[in-house]
Order: sequence, then structure tokens, then C-alpha cells
Amino acid sequence: MLDPTARQPAHDRDEVRLLLAEYHGTGDVALRDRLVEMHLGLAEYLARRFDRRGEPLDDLVQVASLALIKAIERFDPGRGLEFSTFAVPTIVGELKRHFRDKGWALRVPRRLQELHLRLGSAVSELTHELGRSPSIPELADRLQATTDEVIEAIDAPVAGDDATRTASATIGEADDGIAGIDERSQLTSLLRELPERERTILVLRFYDGLTQSEIAERMGISQMHVSRLLSRTLAQLRQQAADEDEAPT
Repeated sequence: MLDPTARQPAHDRDEVRLLLAEYHGTGDVALRDRLVEMHLGLAEYLARRFDRRGEPLDDLVQVASLALIKAIERFDPGRGLEFSTFAVPTIVGELKRHFRDKGWALRVPRRLQELHLRLGSAVSELTHELGRSPSIPELADRLQATTDEVIEAIDAPVAGDDATRTASATIGEADDGIAGIDERSQLTSLLRELPERERTILVLRFYDGLTQSEIAERMGISQMHVSRLLSRTLAQLRQQAADEDEAPT
């Protein structure tokens, strides 16, 4: 099966960006359905990577397809991230959660654990060089790996890591620091209400994968100041999210 994570022609990427921007501006379900249709091949491709592990392929495709819809809903067109770069770790994460919910462990080969450890640096380097988040094929080129290996490594837990800390946090998924906010669409709404500096720091930390030291250097403030701003802002976001969840509908 053709690898859907291979580089898309520029006009295809442009069409996806326009559709995503229009959908998030209008909420037109027909636009979302069009985006789902355009990326179903990606969802099926990722689902097939988990075939022959004890679950029916049809069930895995359904999990991947629902994760694709989640990715579309949670994607923020204003971040300048390629949708496929965001969607892959989102879908892979949902597939792995499906297995974990069943109580089945997925053994991670050592070579993928090692690749996982190199992913964070590769994402940061390429983001700096390209001026945007890298695509899966670009990461594969930098790491001298296949796109399949990068996809496998994205959500691979590494020995000694906290089970929830995976490379997807630096590629597009939420980091532990905002794990209390379940819905990316809700998070996006809350982020819009933040002052520009706090919003920028969150994007640099949790979406671009920069360390606090790197953020401090870029923002021209101390690392301690970055740490305090992050702690304060995350506490504020969690409280706002909790207040919205408790508000009567």
C-alpha cells in the first residue's frame, strides 16, 4: 500500500490548509467530511500497522477514523503545522490507547526506543531550520530512518520515561503539563484569551518542543521567569477548563 505520509504536492497541502481554515472558521460539516475523505487513506494505513496483533482490522480502522476526526477538530490552522504531521501522532496515540485499554502491552523494539530519544532534537532542529514544524518524511530524512520507523517511534514509551511522555508531545500532541485539558478545541479557545507573551511561550514549549532555556533565550527573559509564567498560565488554563466543564449547559 502506498505510504500516505510521503510528501504531498504543494497544491494538495495548500488545499488542505484552506479547507481546515475554512472549517474552523465556519464549522461546516461538509468541509469536515471532505477533509476526512481526503485523509482516510492515512487512517487506514496507520491502522494496518497494528494488524495481526489480536484485534480485527475493521475495528482498528474504525478507531483510526475516529481519531482522524478528532485530529481535524483539534487542529489549529494558525500554528503553521502540516496537518499530516499533527494527525499521525494523534491517530497512532489513539490506536495504542485502544490496545492499552484492552490490557495488551505493545513491546517496543530497542531500535525504536533509541529513535524515539532522537526525535525531540530532530524536531527542534528542523523547526529552527525550516521555520515551521517538520513533516514525517522530513524527520525520516534527518534521522536516516523510514517513515514507518518514525511513525512507530513517535508514540513509543522509552524505558525510564514516564509512560505518558512520548515524542508526540513535541510533534503535535498535548504535553503532560496540559493533560488536564482533554479537548484540543477547548484548549484552542482558552489560548486565544491569553496575553500574547504567555500564548507564545506555551506554543514554543508544548507545540515546538523547546526547552525552558531555549524559550528564555528566544524571548529575552530568564529561565526562572519562563518557568513561573508556564506554571501560572497552565494553572489558569486548567482552572478555566474546569470551570467551563462545571458550567450548566
